[in-house]
Amino acid sequence: MDVRLTREQVLALAPDASSSKAAGGLATDGKWGLLGSDDEAVWGECQGSGAKPYQAQVDLAALVSRCSCPSRKFPCKHGLALLLLYAQGNPRFAPLPQARPAWVEEWLRGRRERAARQAPAGEGAAATPAVAPEVAAAAVAKREATRWGRITQGCAELERWIADQFRHGLANLGADHRDEARRMAARMVDAQAPALAGLLQGAMEAEARGIAGLPDMGERLGLVQLLNHAVQRRASLSPTRVADLRAALGWPLDKDEVIAGGQTLTDRWQVLGQCITELPGRLSERRVWLHGLESGQPALLQEFAHGGRGWERIWPGNQVLAATLHFFPGSVPLRALAPSATPLADVRAAAPTDGLHAIDQASIPFAVNPWLPQVPLRLAKARVHVADGAWQVHTDAGALPLHVDADNGWSLMAFGGGHALCVMGEWDGRALLPLSAWNDHGHYWERSAA
Repeated sequence: MDVRLTREQVLALAPDASSSKAAGGLATDGKWGLLGSDDEAVWGECQGSGAKPYQAQVDLAALVSRCSCPSRKFPCKHGLALLLLYAQGNPRFAPLPQARPAWVEEWLRGRRERAARQAPAGEGAAATPAVAPEVAAAAVAKREATRWGRITQGCAELERWIADQFRHGLANLGADHRDEARRMAARMVDAQAPALAGLLQGAMEAEARGIAGLPDMGERLGLVQLLNHAVQRRASLSPTRVADLRAALGWPLDKDEVIAGGQTLTDRWQVLGQCITELPGRLSERRVWLHGLESGQPALLQEFAHGGRGWERIWPGNQVLAATLHFFPGSVPLRALAPSATPLADVRAAAPTDGLHAIDQASIPFAVNPWLPQVPLRLAKARVHVADGAWQVHTDAGALPLHVDADNGWSLMAFGGGHALCVMGEWDGRALLPLSAWNDHGHYWERSAA
């Protein structure tokens, strides 16, 4: 790895504040019976409460770690402590003439083999029976037609149900309304349009706020009806609008298709912030926001992990990486894939714009694609305030509501110390979820996942 990590970059990898604190206590030479490194990885053995030490290792290229401890956090405190020692320049990490331990070699070999299996087959790959292109295309078309048929039928039912809600009056909904909404959401999952279930849930959460939430509920149901109408007339839509429609329905696009045919952009990308969300069914979603330093293009790296599995790559906040991104199709190119990325030494924060211009710029994507769940927003000269439990960020364009829990809100306010900050977050058209911030001294704050 060409760039030595800093302590701040290592701590930015921590899944929560408790992991950072625990890692700091383990980042002492006496805790580790074995330490080693080479150009590809670092590793060590940390003595825990049991007789056998924990074996921790980190792939330096991807910043992916593995440890034999029972923790379900990624990286765990041992992996973080190992990287802290490495960042400190501990002399025991000097490359040794002997080979790396077998348990490290086995893990790295497994990662290389999995990467090879995911890569396109080369000339040396085992031959598989050839399928005529027209046969493969017909099979894909048949599967898509079947799914569109299910979605169309489900959306027609949903359209009638929403029309009934407006006909009765949103303020006059009966006590069984939420049970009906849950059944309708389950129907959308059966119809292979799972994102519609999430949109319905958002509308019901707005309704739960009482009379004050009814305008928000009406707006959300209106967007769902717009989706229902788009499904019925999709034959008249452009390919980019159909791509928007598929994404809004929760119909994923194969990543190989994106890499093979998606729009590409090579740039130096700064990691602005990230958010990890726990979803039903032991599913986790990670959204990482990047900013192209030369192009000014924003990009979203969105991943999902099931059952506590770790992420394939770690994206340290505020780090700059050289990469070629492959963008998903759509009228607003935001989501992208980064098959590989190389850390760079220079970190130059992307210059934010004034509040009014930033909000105007963030409004354009919603005008083009009203089904976008969120867009990145960076506000200069922003100050965080709280009154009666309501968090706001004040800029020269006025005040915006913040979607933030108390721990992160007070942490961000303390980081600002009463001074103006550059605040970056996800804007959904209603409130800003702060993910990161910078002060005039270049110090960096990142939202805790705890």
